[in-house]
Amino acid sequence: MQLPDLYIVGGQSKKEAEQKDEWHRHKQGLILRVSPQSNSAEMCVEYVTPPEARPEEDPSIIFKTGALEDGKLYVCTQTEVLIYALPNFEQVGYVSLPCFNDLHHVLPTPEGNLLITVTGLDMVVEVTPQGEILREWGAIVGQDPWSRFSREVDYRRIATTKPHEAHPNHVFRVGEDIWVTRFEQRDAICLTQPDQRIDIGVQRPHDGDVHEGRIYFTTVDGHIVVANLENKQVEQIIDLNEIGDSDRALGWCRGLHILDEAHMIIGFSRIRPTKIRENVQWVKHRFGLSENAGKHPARIALYNVKERKLCWEQNLEEAGLNVIFSIHPAAKQVQ
Repeated sequence: MQLPDLYIVGGQSKKEAEQKDEWHRHKQGLILRVSPQSNSAEMCVEYVTPPEARPEEDPSIIFKTGALEDGKLYVCTQTEVLIYALPNFEQVGYVSLPCFNDLHHVLPTPEGNLLITVTGLDMVVEVTPQGEILREWGAIVGQDPWSRFSREVDYRRIATTKPHEAHPNHVFRVGEDIWVTRFEQRDAICLTQPDQRIDIGVQRPHDGDVHEGRIYFTTVDGHIVVANLENKQVEQIIDLNEIGDSDRALGWCRGLHILDEAHMIIGFSRIRPTKIRENVQWVKHRFGLSENAGKHPARIALYNVKERKLCWEQNLEEAGLNVIFSIHPAAKQVQ
């Protein structure tokens, strides 16, 4: 199968990362261009957040989940949204607001605005490219998004607001409606029609990609959960742990690019220590190992989920990238 070149969005960890909490762990945001055909990787962007938009003491700097639309790659750091024009990665947009803390995803709307998951404040916001806030939604249904936070605080300067009540991860659109995945509740909810919900259930989710009548979610422990776009019911659960080497945890599963109904490229980051212990308990429960045992490196992998086959994988730590958040097809860029 001829695979396209890919943009991999994520970051590089600090040398002493294993001894640090997540909110102090990462050195810089990275974007790689990976060529599966030649098993090579080219550095496209190395980025460090400026001092005025980050905590003063030992900040964590990383790119989280982005979106590729109309020849532009939209990415977010913990506290910023950046827009790059492809293929030269000219920065053509930037937004950073005091309410930005632990951003996890940015998605452009058809109107040209930005949907942003503000994970640290358990909310989703819609802002203009100039930074005007148009709409706000709390990730806890029925709760005022500002009931636990203050509009007077610059949350960019605060390292973490954990623990989060919902930890929204990934925003997506279904027609005119806006949805978001919720890590803690193991579901996806509709922000514009709050009575609609998809129960993911099996584990904590990240991605929520809409593709040909279905919504595909990754879970941190290596499941792909497929829901029907019409009735919002889960149709299929694919356990990647049952494919290939299953004697150790695959890694922190996050980052998904669907090629067709059978073939998917999926990202895996190393299992990381965390003070929120329950987030990695699935490693012990499933494999009977300590969370630090049998680690795979950060990598991307091609699966044929119909044939239950691991087709190919590429180690990205060799190119300097330790954490993967999203995967985008370079072939779709506007020249």
